[in-house]
Amino acid sequence: MTKKFLITIFTLGISCLSWCQSDTASVDTIAIFDTDFIDRTIELDAVVVSATRIGNTGGLSDVKLKGKDMQRNNIGVNVPYLLQSTPSLVAFSEDGTGTGYAYFRIRGTDQNRINITMNGIPLNDSESSSVVWVNMTDLIGSVADLDVQRGVGSSTNGSAAFGASINMRTEDPQAKPYAVVSFNGGSYSTFHEMIKAGSGLTKHGFAVDARFSKVDSKGYVDHAFSDLYSYYASAAWYGDKTMIKAFTFGGAEKTGIAWDGTDPEQWKINPKYNPSGLYYDSDGVQQRYNDATDNYKQRHYQIHVSHFFNDHWSLNAAVHYTRGKGWSEDVQHKALSKFGMQDIDQPNDGKNPYSVRCKHMDNHFYGALINALYRNEQWNVAFGAAANHYTGKHHGYIDRLLSGEEYDKTLLGKDWYDNHGEKTDANIYGKATWQPIGGLTVYADLQYRFIRYRINGTHDKKVGMVMDDWGDDFHFFNPKAGITYHSGRHTTYANFAIANREPNRKNYTENGLTRQPKHETLYDLEAGYIYQHNIFYVGANLYYMHYKDQLVPSGKISDTGSTLTMNVDKSYRMGAEIMAGVKIGHYLRWDANVTVSRNKIENFTDWLDDYASGQQIEVKYGNSTIAFSPSVTVGSTLTFNIKGFEAAWQTNYVGKQWLDNSGSAQAKLPHYCINNIRMAYTQPIGKILKEITLSLNLNNIFNSNYVANGWASAYYNDYAATGKPDYYVGYYAQAKFNAHAGIALRF
Repeated sequence: MTKKFLITIFTLGISCLSWCQSDTASVDTIAIFDTDFIDRTIELDAVVVSATRIGNTGGLSDVKLKGKDMQRNNIGVNVPYLLQSTPSLVAFSEDGTGTGYAYFRIRGTDQNRINITMNGIPLNDSESSSVVWVNMTDLIGSVADLDVQRGVGSSTNGSAAFGASINMRTEDPQAKPYAVVSFNGGSYSTFHEMIKAGSGLTKHGFAVDARFSKVDSKGYVDHAFSDLYSYYASAAWYGDKTMIKAFTFGGAEKTGIAWDGTDPEQWKINPKYNPSGLYYDSDGVQQRYNDATDNYKQRHYQIHVSHFFNDHWSLNAAVHYTRGKGWSEDVQHKALSKFGMQDIDQPNDGKNPYSVRCKHMDNHFYGALINALYRNEQWNVAFGAAANHYTGKHHGYIDRLLSGEEYDKTLLGKDWYDNHGEKTDANIYGKATWQPIGGLTVYADLQYRFIRYRINGTHDKKVGMVMDDWGDDFHFFNPKAGITYHSGRHTTYANFAIANREPNRKNYTENGLTRQPKHETLYDLEAGYIYQHNIFYVGANLYYMHYKDQLVPSGKISDTGSTLTMNVDKSYRMGAEIMAGVKIGHYLRWDANVTVSRNKIENFTDWLDDYASGQQIEVKYGNSTIAFSPSVTVGSTLTFNIKGFEAAWQTNYVGKQWLDNSGSAQAKLPHYCINNIRMAYTQPIGKILKEITLSLNLNNIFNSNYVANGWASAYYNDYAATGKPDYYVGYYAQAKFNAHAGIALRF
């Protein structure tokens, strides 16, 4: 089926290209004699994200990346792995390669607490607050640019930004028809195929673009395979002052489950070991359930209208709809009463049976936004509003037993939980930059945000428990202000922001009845200096982020691999981000960044289970380090360019970090340093086949055996006897040396 679909897409792309070639004269006329029209179309496209990016005044906490640059580095990995040159960022994955479930943290803050938008439309799931990149593999293949704002950042739609915000913009129209076909293959049977085609901008202002991508990999970790596809299609009309653009993107994933991680001792013996899906049959022989998989489809639809009223005023309005549906099935080794199946007898030996658990999700997300922008020589002002609504259904059942016992199969397949969540999220904002005198820019941003979230139905962890309107209403006021001064080669800036964030679904469902979550507040102060010379630049960004009731990682994970969090009264993150770059001759460039930080919870107290007494023991840790927050990260990229050939040596160092907030040696991840080399050569060819690009990626060239993520759960076997906690710990191993080669043809 997939091969037929790929052939169909390829045929349509070539047909589209051939049809557009018949209009080449008209398109060439536009490209040669009406460059103003091309410029206006790009400017109309940019209006879509202009309101989001107002206030980004060039400080070091803001990094802009071009889609084309990231596309050159893409070997089928997801977006987090393409952002590794970003300061203070740590990327990791469950499969070890980045092709499957991939994640990142910025300043120790995970991506569930980072606001991510596409053309100003939220990508974060309304309930989990996460962005599941694997649902949209190769998304970067249709992105024009990506803006990373560390800290609170500018007001935007969707969830609050507590560590950073990332806004992406889809590709601009091209003047002429084009087609791109690329193939990449390498270690762990990883293959990435992509075809992309477009009509170019016709003389009547129409443009059509499409992309289809396929990614397959066995993964570094055993049975952590990936079977993915994604697509993008857009149709747009550009008038003299108006743009109407409709597009859709999405994809589907089937991945082997690896969310349990690996025991540290087992990791030393075999870092690829994956316990997920293993069970013992009735004869005591270990088997693997090969259908322990995660399966999901997600489709996004957006329609944007942009209009310039005159040289000063412009307007952008959009509507959107996202549809998601999927399920996971995995092996469980628990009493069947945990799944509401008390009527099935336990095995005669009294041990818990092995069973296959299925959990389903079915959700809808839709909304609208409007932004008005005003510009003159001194002012850049934006006003906007957005409203979104989400509905999500969750249910689960036991599909079968694997232990071989006789049982009544009619008792299987019945939901032991069935609930749904509803969330309404609306905001209004106004923000402006003002230049009262040359070189001085003042920035202000005011946002009001309303959230209503409710969960109703039966609980998946406590059989029979009814969640009756669990959730809250929130009213947040989020002000921001800043100042920037440019003088010659020097830039100095400072800004302050307050942000508020609501708990997500798991904060309510996983924390128990006695520890219901509270919303959290962040006070973010940033200041910096940049010196720019013709051949080098250097700068530093200082930040102090003070939190009230921050939801920090507890170290534990849910039974589907999600990081669990807990409120702490007072905590902070403070640090210095130092960045520099230098051109060395005509062909060589070196860019580097270093972050040194301190990430602390003040007077941290936790409660640990004591298995001997059946009680919980209060443990006071004092000022402890926040989990997953390395105090040092370093990035370096050495780039060589000459006559179509490019080579880059990228190095990432991540200091030691802890899996929980205890600071215990048993929960520590050691530091690691990874080196990757990428090479590419582009050769122009002719009129039809315009160019060919050959690429080679060598990752982890020193074959480091390292872990970038994990989990830890502390407990007491017998507090009265030992007074020392023990730990369950899981590691997520990352790939050793791997190589990938590719070819891309541009028509």
